Amino acid sequence: MSDQTKAAPSSNTTVVDDPYKRLEITLNPNGSLTRNPNRFPNTSATPDPDPTVPVLSKDVTINQTTQTWARVFLPRQKPLGTNKFPLIVYYHAGGFIHCSAASTIFHVFCSNMALELQAIVVSVDYRLAPEHRLPAAYDDAIEALLWIRTTQEEWLTQYANFTTCFVMGSSSGGNIAYHAGIRVAEEADGLRPWKIRGLILHQPFFGGSVKVESELRLVNDPVLPPGVGDLMWVLALPIGADRDHEYCNPTTTKGTNLMEKLATVGWTVLVTGCDGDPLIDRQVELAKSMEEKGVKVVSHFRMGDHHGVDFMQPDKANALFLVLKDFIASATSVAL
Repeated sequence: MSDQTKAAPSSNTTVVDDPYKRLEITLNPNGSLTRNPNRFPNTSATPDPDPTVPVLSKDVTINQTTQTWARVFLPRQKPLGTNKFPLIVYYHAGGFIHCSAASTIFHVFCSNMALELQAIVVSVDYRLAPEHRLPAAYDDAIEALLWIRTTQEEWLTQYANFTTCFVMGSSSGGNIAYHAGIRVAEEADGLRPWKIRGLILHQPFFGGSVKVESELRLVNDPVLPPGVGDLMWVLALPIGADRDHEYCNPTTTKGTNLMEKLATVGWTVLVTGCDGDPLIDRQVELAKSMEEKGVKVVSHFRMGDHHGVDFMQPDKANALFLVLKDFIASATSVAL
């Protein structure tokens, strides 16, 4: 294994049959990955489709040097009068190593979310690990927020309500949304005339050196066995970092100190999860730790299901969108 791919081992890493095979990746001598191009098919944006398509989408460049970009989703039916759409900035899942904003699974999810919530969704494409280890994805997340603040992209300037913004991510994207939120909270004035109302952490991906009960209970989980998660962290964390680095484990002393920044800006944080997900105990602990630090937290944990279920079952996605709709309405009603 190249030195570029070595991170400190967990104290009790769970071994699965072959996590590289599970993830359909091959580690190259230079530390990069060869990914199966057919594992996650892509869908093109539809900036001006057939009138029967209810949500338009377009791709816009954020940084030509780093090759980051975003896909913007706009409901075809515009708000009445002078009303504008709430804005959701979204970071996709993929364990930091897979997928993009063009991946079909996230294109469909964001398109449906824009329609059901009647919101503009900006799905950010960030750099992947291990070619670009953390905090590269966090840097890209922040750059996307700053780009949105200054862009003259007409879909945003004409139709987005910049006083009603939410930062959201799924799985590893939830981790990115959390850490981007902390950075923004440190420099909240720098994003005016924004008014970020809250964070939405959808089945967020966190870890730790010692396995928690849900990871032990679901060690053979078919979707996200802890051993696969271990490999994702090995590939994503900075060289030499262990699983208790604050990027991975926000409930360590340093991690909980960072949480205080979220309390100072008055945002509300939604954390969602299910008890069929090996990550559930970490998500519950995250919500508890934030509450103890004075952060306003809304938790939505349900029985059964599995990690990523909302991408695979439309009825589960629709149920999630109802939760998000209520959360956005509630958070928007609170004065900041």
